[in-house]
Amino acid sequence: MNHSTSSLSTAESTLAVEPPSAERLLRQKQQHIWPCVYHFYRRPPVIVRGQGACLYDASGRRLLDLYSGVGVMNAGHSNPQIVAAATEQLARLQHTTTIYLSEPMLALAERLAAVLPEGLTQSFFCASGTEANEAALLLAVLHTGRHEFVVFDRGLHGRTKAAMSATSLDMWRTDPFPLPEFHRMPPPETDGCLQAVEALLRRETVAACLIEPVQGNGGIHPAPESFLPQLQQLCHRYGTLLVLDEVQTGFGRTGRWFASQRFGVVPDVITVAKALGNGLPIAAAATRPELADSYRRPGASTFGGNPISAAAALAVLDYHQQHNLAERADSLGGRLRSLLEHRLAGHPLVRDIRGVGLMLGVELALLDEPPSETPFADLLEDLKDDGYLVGRTGAQRNVLTIMPPLVIEWNDLEAFVDVLTHRLDERLSAAELLPRTA
Repeated sequence: MNHSTSSLSTAESTLAVEPPSAERLLRQKQQHIWPCVYHFYRRPPVIVRGQGACLYDASGRRLLDLYSGVGVMNAGHSNPQIVAAATEQLARLQHTTTIYLSEPMLALAERLAAVLPEGLTQSFFCASGTEANEAALLLAVLHTGRHEFVVFDRGLHGRTKAAMSATSLDMWRTDPFPLPEFHRMPPPETDGCLQAVEALLRRETVAACLIEPVQGNGGIHPAPESFLPQLQQLCHRYGTLLVLDEVQTGFGRTGRWFASQRFGVVPDVITVAKALGNGLPIAAAATRPELADSYRRPGASTFGGNPISAAAALAVLDYHQQHNLAERADSLGGRLRSLLEHRLAGHPLVRDIRGVGLMLGVELALLDEPPSETPFADLLEDLKDDGYLVGRTGAQRNVLTIMPPLVIEWNDLEAFVDVLTHRLDERLSAAELLPRTA
């Protein structure tokens, strides 16, 4: 007991006195965190504060956050309206579970029903997108009595056993023994993809098709415009549920409340997380009442609908509606994509510019074969040193990913495009100066 108390006091003293240096934090990470928890950058910044679209490191340097914690902070960092709602709830009631009645979760369920695609009025709350996808897959099995699933290449759906088996992006499909019930289809834009899906659905053993309307970690690939409506028709024809994973695309990111609305599709089940809590852990799987009715055995979630997260999520929805964040993302995203195309289309180091709303990707050309880690790591390092944090996605990790808070200002986006263009031009000049081998 004395030893534990002494250790705790030492840790508290260290946190209070010693400045948060990257070296100390990296030592702690190496000693106490599983090595699978990786980080960007050879010289990682120590993030100590956030405000709006910006993060600040331990030296006080401003960093424009163009990744939003992977699409989480849509309403901006430390948003005072959301912080106040969470703080007030924390002081009143910190935690209960779904075995009791409490207002925040039920108020949130009612509010969600008003903004979700039509008819998806019943929600199951949990703490992460992975759990939401697991709940959706389980519901599909219970409702259909089937046990197989169709998923798509480059998809990412989570880190638990079934969700990882549903993941087709090789980098994140770590499990060497994925469940055999998951059938991996070609990417949605591939010729013959729908025919391959139909060949499986025709067997009437598939419970659900699980797909991201815009593949995020897969490299910012929106589904072709007609793909999701045709996939939905096939699902309905063969008694299969269509589950849309909107964990990254939900809550204004693509210029609509949900990306499914851009495609004119109402899924059987939708999964959401990330931006719903704007930094507080909360997720949900939502569906129609007749589907939810298939899941009647006990299914509690200890932290599902936690009062603090639910209160924050209610404030998130308020803020989105008051400030028209989806419309803002649509407008700023359209302008940003046009500017990127104007400045970078045809650049020798740029293969493609794609995305919708403020969910954009710049695919870079591979400079060598097999592709080396170094050029992309160097580019991210330089952009970080310039004051810009961007994402990096894609099957070959060569897609610069731009998913800023939806409260970002246009002048900051313009400045970023200037810096990105300059850095790419630098790399092109350096590549042209390298000696060529026969």
